[in-house]
Amino acid sequence: MDEVTIAIVKGDDPVNMVVEALEMIEADGAFRADERILVKPNYIDASHPSTGVTTDARVVEGIVKFLKTRGFKNILIGEGSGLTNTMRAFKVAGVDEVAKRWNVGLMDLNDDEYVIADVPSPLALKTVRISKIALNSAIISVPKLKLHRMAGVTLSLKNMMGVVSPKGQIHRSLGKKIADLVSLVKPRLAVIDGIIGGESHELAGKPVETNLVIAGLDPVAVDTVGAAVMEFDPKRVEHIVLAAKKGLGICELDKIRVIGEPIEKVKKKFKPSFSMRLLSRFA
Repeated sequence: MDEVTIAIVKGDDPVNMVVEALEMIEADGAFRADERILVKPNYIDASHPSTGVTTDARVVEGIVKFLKTRGFKNILIGEGSGLTNTMRAFKVAGVDEVAKRWNVGLMDLNDDEYVIADVPSPLALKTVRISKIALNSAIISVPKLKLHRMAGVTLSLKNMMGVVSPKGQIHRSLGKKIADLVSLVKPRLAVIDGIIGGESHELAGKPVETNLVIAGLDPVAVDTVGAAVMEFDPKRVEHIVLAAKKGLGICELDKIRVIGEPIEKVKKKFKPSFSMRLLSRFA
């Protein structure tokens, strides 16, 4: 596979940081004018983005602004929360106002029609019950920059768990099942919200201010860079390594061209929790 390019932008204006990052990687070339684009943020619960748990609405807005100003009209912001009412989470984060401001759809994917889909070349997940909209859309994964108790990191690949039901079916053999899921619904574009990241674990509410946006057209490479920014070895993240082995992207840092801010300049140590160190052994 050829070298891929990932953009890292640092600043204090999240909306325009996202637009700049997407311009740097020429993200509009990844989509057709006639297809539905699903912007999939991470709202596992209704925590405010300042806690380091959920996606910043300004990052979502940057993506929508970029798409809208380039003529894309069929845009839907959708998520299926696992621990709260998704629409409530949208409201707490301010995503409902973003959807209204830009006249785009907003949907709780838990209310979608679900279909049973076969997973190609499965490692552990042969079939999955999945949102029909997610299955039939070009997906932009918009995760938070944060650690995870079992998966190590939870970035653009693991963010796809929000489109399945029940979500608990993924947790056993987690790394293999995330790689399987992504082989079915691979994001076309990944944009990591690193404005305020989250250390300790995915629900800890221990914010780390980094003021970054990380974006790329290869979600495996984006997650590899995201892990490295948190000073977490990407090779220790099973689902990233397995997704690369399945041909879904690149996980070798020496094959990834980072433009904008270099990793060495912006990286910051995210401290794992004790429970993360313990549970990661059983993922």
